[in-house]
Amino acid sequence: MLQKEASGIGHDAVMLDAKIAQVNTDSRKEDYDLGDVVLERCVSYFRGLHFTSCLEFMDIPVLNRFDVASVCGNKMFMTLLLRKNNIPTPKTYFSFSSDSASENLEKVGYPLVIKPVIGSWGRGVMPIQNRDTMDAIIEIREITDSPHDRIYYLQEMINRPPRDIRVITVGDEPIAAMYRRSSGGFKTNIALGASPEICEITKEIEDLAAKTSKVMGGGILGIDIMEDERSGLVVHEVNNTVEFKGLARVAKRNIPKEMVEFALGHVRK
Repeated sequence: MLQKEASGIGHDAVMLDAKIAQVNTDSRKEDYDLGDVVLERCVSYFRGLHFTSCLEFMDIPVLNRFDVASVCGNKMFMTLLLRKNNIPTPKTYFSFSSDSASENLEKVGYPLVIKPVIGSWGRGVMPIQNRDTMDAIIEIREITDSPHDRIYYLQEMINRPPRDIRVITVGDEPIAAMYRRSSGGFKTNIALGASPEICEITKEIEDLAAKTSKVMGGGILGIDIMEDERSGLVVHEVNNTVEFKGLARVAKRNIPKEMVEFALGHVRK
């Protein structure tokens, strides 16, 4: 979609598979034909983050920047930055061992939501309703024992309608929003079957999304908002390599075209 829109306004767009790219410490911008700007669209967070670092090393303009990608890709870093800058976000608890997480959960009380600090499409996001569920999760994590499994991210359960709001911002401007309505389960990810419905960008949503984008460092972002019955709108996630296929089906504005135009404008500044 991005390639089609770039061609439609008179620009060449090349799709490069980062898996075949080769960079070394002597690499220079002139060694590669990467055009005027790169839109980093890797599905893999780690591959995209490290590839972005290489691009910036060679002074090749890339969206989003490394510092934006690194913060948005880690839910703990993202949540701390939101809270530090007074962006309303669910109360979240952090522990750095299974024993500490269990103790914290017993002290805070059920239910809480556990999330992997790195991950997308709702994978690994689960409501914790009781001690048995937590014990089962700890057992699985101790078997897999990846470095990120040792970081426990526990978030309050928000009393909300069976939906959330995805807002796409381009250069701090909210250009489109949708409700992601749950298909009956706990999660509202389009990848898991949630239904996209157009959402009017109210002044409240606009202001919150724009402020969040600025706090994160700008660029092209997907900002996920929940409607807390007690506290109003709260930001629970900010996505760096935001997917837009679902929202493009219902949006009034041409999302990929605006992304391409922003990228070109970013280079011209």
